[in-house]
Amino acid sequence: MNQIFTVEGMTCGHCEKAVTKALLALDVQAKVVIDRAQNTVQVESEETRAALSKTIADAGYRVVA
Repeated sequence: MNQIFTVEGMTCGHCEKAVTKALLALDVQAKVVIDRAQNTVQVESEETRAALSKTIADAGYRVVA
């Protein structure tokens, strides 16, 4: 399932790596594409939207949509 999240607080490459690492810890087979300019995180995973959103938030970033 493909999910797109609008995420605030990602300002650098380290932020992208932190979010990607957190999501891959949840689902090692997830495909993660981050567009910092658009503040989006696209995740292809079998995990629920709620679980993915919580993982991003737990990494320290605010999911706004």
